[in-house]
Amino acid sequence: MVSHSELRELFCAADAVCFDVDSTVIREEGIDELAKFCGVEDAVSEMTRRAMGGAVPFKAALTERLSLIQPSREQVQRLIAEHPPHLTPGIRELVSRLQERNVQVFLISGGFRSIVEHVASKLNIPPTNVFANRLKFYFNGEYAGFDEMQPTAESGGKGKVIKLLKEKFHFKKIVMIGDGATDMEACPPADVFIGFGGNVIRQQVKDNAEWYITDFVELLGELEE
Repeated sequence: MVSHSELRELFCAADAVCFDVDSTVIREEGIDELAKFCGVEDAVSEMTRRAMGGAVPFKAALTERLSLIQPSREQVQRLIAEHPPHLTPGIRELVSRLQERNVQVFLISGGFRSIVEHVASKLNIPPTNVFANRLKFYFNGEYAGFDEMQPTAESGGKGKVIKLLKEKFHFKKIVMIGDGATDMEACPPADVFIGFGGNVIRQQVKDNAEWYITDFVELLGELEE
């Protein structure tokens, strides 16, 4: 068990910070918003709840939900244009502060790259620092599945990405911040996990995270001290 002061020191000394996106960096769950837009909201949000609770393997849950939604390329583009995701209060300032300190910021999401890249652009995070699932479309724009080779398509995928980042960039200290079970299980290989409950509280994460916050202001405060 690491003391809270040690966790704070590790956060302030991190050379990379990885954020989950849905219900962490943004207020919504991207897949549920897509389901709502495509008219299958209720069935899909129940599946998301089960997947986030760790009850269903991630890839199985993703396959099942997407086969219900069947999103076309045009629907995904219209969702982003007409219902852009809302940034969580404080995230813009926190990311900006980390970048000023020359900390690399990454977005690691089980959501969809087209939506996550849109979010990244709002936070001045380069597309190369985005890891997310890729939707596939036929030439006529109809849904054709998703890229199952992406590490984020698997249970444990976020940990695989962090391991890859350590190997590639030789980061000494990586912090993972997120709301869900898939974020918490990425530590290790992440050095610190910070649970985030500012949009939704997942009891399993709140009960088990050594550091749990409900407002990004708390982390900004750590960096200001």
